[in-house]
Amino acid sequence: MKPPRFRYARPGSVEEAVRTIAEAGGYAQPLAGGQSLVPLLNFRLAHPALLVDLNFLDQLTSIKEDDGWLLLGSMVRLRAAETSAVVASACPLLAAALRHVGHLQIRNRGTVGGSIAHADPAAELPALMVGLEGQIVVQSVRGRRVIEAADFFLDPFITSLASDELVVELRLPKLPDNRTSFTEFSQRSGDFALAGVGVSISYDHGHVTSARMGALGVGPTPVRLREAEQVLVGSPLSDEVIENAAAVASGEVEPLEDIHGDSSYRRELLAVLLSRSLKEVRA
Repeated sequence: MKPPRFRYARPGSVEEAVRTIAEAGGYAQPLAGGQSLVPLLNFRLAHPALLVDLNFLDQLTSIKEDDGWLLLGSMVRLRAAETSAVVASACPLLAAALRHVGHLQIRNRGTVGGSIAHADPAAELPALMVGLEGQIVVQSVRGRRVIEAADFFLDPFITSLASDELVVELRLPKLPDNRTSFTEFSQRSGDFALAGVGVSISYDHGHVTSARMGALGVGPTPVRLREAEQVLVGSPLSDEVIENAAAVASGEVEPLEDIHGDSSYRRELLAVLLSRSLKEVRA
């Protein structure tokens, strides 16, 4: 199929990009990697009057550390983040999760900002942003603002991003010494997961001192497993504690149902995946 007609703009700076978006009065669509947008255009599920191409904005391609944070420009390719030595050192859970995103060709083109803005509840990066208490920096002609990841995702494919705002940076706390594990289940390699979970735990003298866990595919938005975290903190990672945390996690999510599985199946799947992840970080 062919996309609907649209105008095309190629800004040379972030400032020009947000000005172009503002001038379009809500009818502009930023183009990052295009891995989600182009199919939507071709199926005519999206009808923007203007595409604003961000692929020439080198300002948005940096990966760096600053004051306890890992900072990713929104146009960093998923593959670049996956293979970055900075990411591997500062936030190893991110590198582990990105290996599960689609296929290599998709990760070569897709961007971290595009994944966040698309807000698919079955995507890996949004779940990590919520689970690790990340932040999303957005910019418009009015300036910049920082949105907590927990407040960014509102519903499937819906965010708190205003129509004239552009995602410009992702911030993740540096957790280089935490024990981490990422596990998901999909019907075929490269498919969106039916459920998945990322775990980042501080483990000292046989007990959990802190825990951050984010789940995907088990609700209309990414889910922070706060109740399961509370089960773990202060406890040894014994089989009993792990199974208790897994059971609690399955009860604090509200999975959507589709042809691939009902809500009870996805709850049970999450419990199994979390149990595996916790046993992995214990090993």
